[in-house]
Amino acid sequence: MGDEGGDVEKQQQHKCINKSMSIDPNDYTIIKEGEAEILMHAKNEVFYNKAQVNNRDMSIAVLRTFISKRKEEHAAMLTKRMKTAQKVVKEASSGPVAKEEISECMLHSEKSNGKCEVQLEPSEDEPCNISEEPCNIPEEPIRMAEGKGREELKPPRVLEALAASGLRALRYAREVEGIDQVIALDNDKVSVEACKRNIKFNGSVACSKVESHLADARVFMLTHPKEFDMVDIDPYGSPSVFLDSAVQSVADGGMLMCTATDMAVLCGGNGEVCYSKYGSYPLRGKYCHEMALRILLACIESHANRYKRYIVPVLSLQMDFYCEIDDCSSASAMKNTPLKLSYVYQCIGCDSFHLQCLGRTVSKNNSVRYLPGFGPVVPQECSDCGKNFNMGGAIWSAPIHDQEWVASILANVKSMKERYPAYDKISAVLTTISEELPDVPLFVSLHSICATLKCTSPSSVIFRSAVINAGYRISGTHVNPLGLKSDAPMNIIWDIMRCWVKNHPIKAQPPEQSGSVILAKEPVLQANFARAIASLSKAQAKKVARFLPNPERHWGPKLRAGRQITSKHASLLGPQVVNKFSSHEEGDEPDAKHQKMDAPTSTS
Repeated sequence: MGDEGGDVEKQQQHKCINKSMSIDPNDYTIIKEGEAEILMHAKNEVFYNKAQVNNRDMSIAVLRTFISKRKEEHAAMLTKRMKTAQKVVKEASSGPVAKEEISECMLHSEKSNGKCEVQLEPSEDEPCNISEEPCNIPEEPIRMAEGKGREELKPPRVLEALAASGLRALRYAREVEGIDQVIALDNDKVSVEACKRNIKFNGSVACSKVESHLADARVFMLTHPKEFDMVDIDPYGSPSVFLDSAVQSVADGGMLMCTATDMAVLCGGNGEVCYSKYGSYPLRGKYCHEMALRILLACIESHANRYKRYIVPVLSLQMDFYCEIDDCSSASAMKNTPLKLSYVYQCIGCDSFHLQCLGRTVSKNNSVRYLPGFGPVVPQECSDCGKNFNMGGAIWSAPIHDQEWVASILANVKSMKERYPAYDKISAVLTTISEELPDVPLFVSLHSICATLKCTSPSSVIFRSAVINAGYRISGTHVNPLGLKSDAPMNIIWDIMRCWVKNHPIKAQPPEQSGSVILAKEPVLQANFARAIASLSKAQAKKVARFLPNPERHWGPKLRAGRQITSKHASLLGPQVVNKFSSHEEGDEPDAKHQKMDAPTSTS
């Protein structure tokens, strides 16, 4: 698509499409992202989120990895099935076995594990019908069937539940190889019209793969259960109302991509609102953004369990949420859910936190019993500073990343660097995630700990070394540059800081303060601050960028589509954009409302 011939063809398509659609170029701005281009009206009619280029790039990287792994799993399944079939034939040759029984064994010797579905290659004599009308989606997942000895994996079908301008759907269709169809939904007529216009604007590939429909995403997903290999939910706000139908529409072994932009609610700004939407109560700790991830995962798991399904998180980011939906047909797998959920106790004085798992197991012989978790894990008052606890949750306390997936996604991104507009950002985030401790929920902030003690902060290397020398693991986190994940309990953390303060004395503080109470106790552990070999991660040692600044001022979500832009939005859009839009509205020039702006007012 990037050669000169393709560019010429694209220009000709633009001219023909503009002429056929009677588009006044002064009314629109052409926005190019990746290999897709969209037409955005000068008014704030359809929402386009510029800041979500990171999200879209990451989604494309995950989808490419998903398709690749899907093919690998399918090939492995066929190889295993072939070996089983050969074994059956070999055993049959030594005794009388009916031909029908051998065929049955060859076909059903290995049950599908839900990771992939297959269908036969269509017959060459069979006609292929292509219609401009929306095609009827089959009511059942594709199953294994008999054929001419060759089995082929059906290309994945993608659903973008909230399409708006359709940019994400267009990028999927044009940039990800191997996709069969992308269904783009929206319940706003203007958005659907814009999406159809953009599909035509992107040429034959987009027209053949992307369909736009005016529909309520919840109803559409409910009426198409287990029919999409990947479902993408990216609403303006909370995704909670879409989760129940989304977990039903994903095929067995499929992928659910979910983005939440109501971070103020998830991070503890309105705890009662978070509970009403997600069924968990947030806490306002330094780890609040990771807790937001875990609250959303717990909510998705809750919805999936109602339909005898469960989730396997593949990649969970502060800016995005990704999880894999697996078919769950066994009772034992359903019973494991309480083992993955925990409540959080956070001290109101020193911010120490402790996790209380909801369930536990007891094994006896070959049987496993599922019982309520032991508790409480904390006393009425904090053993470190004597203050009370706030309780939050329940949250997802199992791993939120699959490190094998993370490595595969990162390798894919690096191998196709030029095809990711936000390469620097997503590669930095994935690098940081690849070095996170996967089995440690939440994290501590070194600066917050020092603020409690009113002491100078040790460097990250010194603190990491002390933790490692004490026999514990420690890593950074992608959520916060100052955050540290460690399996060391809080009493060990405070002992290390007590030893640090002894070597770096502080001014006397009021005895009732939390820091004074903590420092009044003698450390049980004598910390060793000698430089440890693993005190720096591989990325830090190689000076690989892990946290990048925003690419421009006023970066972040902008106004919802349809809202009038006024002077109070200068902090979101920038004074220049607001002033230009205001001058257009005042009609300084006869055709001011039709003039093209430097940037669309609906971008973010």
